[in-house]
Amino acid sequence: MIILGLNAYHADAAACLLRDGQIVAAAEEERFRRIKHWAGFPSQAVAYCLREAGIGLGDVDHVAVNSDPRVHRLERLAHLLRHRPDLSLVLDRFRNRRKRLSIADELAAAFAGQRFKGTVHRVEHHLAHLASAFFASPFQEAAVLSLDGFGDFSSTAWGSGHAGAVTVEKRVLFPHSIGLFYQALTQYLGFPHYGDEYKVMGLAPYGKPVFLDRLRRLVRLEAWGTFALDLSYFRHHREKIAFDWQGGAPVFAPLYSDALEGLLGPARAPNEALTERHHDIASSAQALFEEVLDHILQAVWDKYRLPNLAFAGGCALNSVANGKIRRTSAFRHLYVQPAAGDAGGSLGAALAVWHQFRGHRSTPMDHAYWGPAYGPDEINRLLAAETVKLAAMDCDIRHFEDEAELCQVTATAIAAGKVIGWFEGRMEWGPRALGSRSILCDPRRADIKQLLNHKIKRRESFRPFAPSILAEHAADWFEDIDAVPFMTEVLPVRPDKRALVPAITHVDGSGRPQTVQRQANPAYHALISAFFTSTGVPMVLNTSFNENEPIVCTPREALDCFLRTRMDILVLGQVLIQRRQTTGPAAMPDSQHAADGPLPGP
Repeated sequence: MIILGLNAYHADAAACLLRDGQIVAAAEEERFRRIKHWAGFPSQAVAYCLREAGIGLGDVDHVAVNSDPRVHRLERLAHLLRHRPDLSLVLDRFRNRRKRLSIADELAAAFAGQRFKGTVHRVEHHLAHLASAFFASPFQEAAVLSLDGFGDFSSTAWGSGHAGAVTVEKRVLFPHSIGLFYQALTQYLGFPHYGDEYKVMGLAPYGKPVFLDRLRRLVRLEAWGTFALDLSYFRHHREKIAFDWQGGAPVFAPLYSDALEGLLGPARAPNEALTERHHDIASSAQALFEEVLDHILQAVWDKYRLPNLAFAGGCALNSVANGKIRRTSAFRHLYVQPAAGDAGGSLGAALAVWHQFRGHRSTPMDHAYWGPAYGPDEINRLLAAETVKLAAMDCDIRHFEDEAELCQVTATAIAAGKVIGWFEGRMEWGPRALGSRSILCDPRRADIKQLLNHKIKRRESFRPFAPSILAEHAADWFEDIDAVPFMTEVLPVRPDKRALVPAITHVDGSGRPQTVQRQANPAYHALISAFFTSTGVPMVLNTSFNENEPIVCTPREALDCFLRTRMDILVLGQVLIQRRQTTGPAAMPDSQHAADGPLPGP
């Protein structure tokens, strides 16, 4: 049975393909379109999934979409009668709904000459999230939680998963959403782009939660783990909030009302300098988010008393909050699949349909490498076409037959302070670079923060970096650590280790580790092992291979990013490209090496 899962007509459009319940391929549309959080129909991601499976559209038995506009009809009507929103808002949502019902037509338009002969299934948004969390997990039974902005008229759902079934127990419906609260505060703090919430999470450790009491006016905790917004501080329930979902970069108009500025003071303009007040508001927003999450988790625990929690939805990407769950709740094990946000709804919809028809569990997802791979022939053709350009830019090219030798040479370069672009194997599924499309550096060097943020990534100076650590050594360096293969939790770095790895240690002494298993990514594990052998540190700094763009997908994109930034070395499969003269961190004055100290934020 072939099932194609889709997240369509929303940000982070994506596709996933299952064959007999097992994942064959999964990718976000942004990686092919080269527009962050691309919204619309994921035709190129679908085309990739079909290629990877070696099939055509006519071979697909079922298409599963993570949205069902038909659900909660009575609740929608009650909201219209109660709030009487602007007529343009109602008409806009009706038009969007009609568009989202035309999946078969979209497939026909995208794949001319091929005919889809199967069945389209609509899977309610949060059920898709819950399915992605539980059915991809290693748990035979678990509490399940979905928490995000909105989908199919609800923002929150929780229940339980047992073997081949997920049951939904409770929901929080529109217009109440802790995800929307966080997005509104993100906009208020001058980060206007869709998906900028992680910047607030990174800014929060700079401040103190001195605005927490004021922000508590925005969210009221209620019985049975539910909550409600004070809607006077928001606009989404009454007005049309502009959102381009037809294609291109998704854009939201401001979600907060003038009342929020009356409560907190004037909003920050995007180019305005960040002040202590902004740091404190970010800290307070994060603290309130964690209070609401704790409130929900207590109710979920009281209901099920299961040690395992499977968590999905956009809010499950709040790695700071995730890292506290095992310390502040009774849950002992947490699973967050790598594409926990709306992209992962494509996986969840497909898994939900599979279990509806077959009922038995698929193999747990223990790695994220479900995207395209590019072999030696493709890489060599690219290098042959770019020989003149590479020679003009003083680049040397070296081919390796022995992977161990390549890893040793690369590890030595990292230890010498070089910045490495690492492109190997299948692309990662989800927003994190996990050792296939990564930029790698020495975590022992405090000066790496300055170089990466300003010369490579070209982003805000407060943004932090994360480590990839050998799984077998993770407990020696991090407290309270379980398996975190997808970099989804911020955890305390052990106090005696913090000074050894300042480049990945946040200002509060934490870090966001990826535990690397040999069987999941042998080449990446070998590289980190080689670095460990020469330095005694079983980790490397790992950040996404991009420059204010989606993570690179193809060898061409990796080479272009390498050439236009100050990376020192690019590893493309078994080929190493190195600039003869570099201005990387090894060449920076000694006075700058430790000037910045530990990095802030998660």
